[in-house]
Amino acid sequence: MRHTIPEANPGLVELLSLSITFPFNITLGIPLYWAAIRWMWGVA
Repeated sequence: MRHTIPEANPGLVELLSLSITFPFNITLGIPLYWAAIRWMWGVA
């Protein structure tokens, strides 16, 4: 990131990426992963 945009703040980029992906994983990701695992193991 620093080579492309020298004035970029890597800490801010990391914070923004986590602030977008973390709520998605909590609300949608974990239930979807859990359903997929139950489906693969054949648990109803």
